Amino acid sequence: MTMPAKVAVDEATIEMLGALTLGDPDLLAAGLEVRTEFQKRSGLDARSYALVKLAAIMALDAPPASYLWQVANAIDAGATPEDLVGVLIAIAPQIGGPKLVAAAPELMVALGLSLPDGQ
Repeated sequence: MTMPAKVAVDEATIEMLGALTLGDPDLLAAGLEVRTEFQKRSGLDARSYALVKLAAIMALDAPPASYLWQVANAIDAGATPEDLVGVLIAIAPQIGGPKLVAAAPELMVALGLSLPDGQ
């Protein structure tokens, strides 16, 4: 195992990383403002925008926190759990089996469901 690099990190960078790690509400609010602006620029309604973003995180094999956030956004925008599964099925040929199998349990957890035995 390699040791972390010893670099000088300024105080502002340390504070920003700490705030991001803790989910600072001010930073999250700023992110929501940017999200709203991007959604407006996309020309998509909030539901479609959320579903497209969900497809992107599935394709990227995003971390679990991304699913929690994006599934909540999609549900808030009017998407149903059936819509979320529909997105997964629609993109399955493009993302492949391994990413589909990785995304399904993330959706389950984000929806508050228990994983099947063996997971």
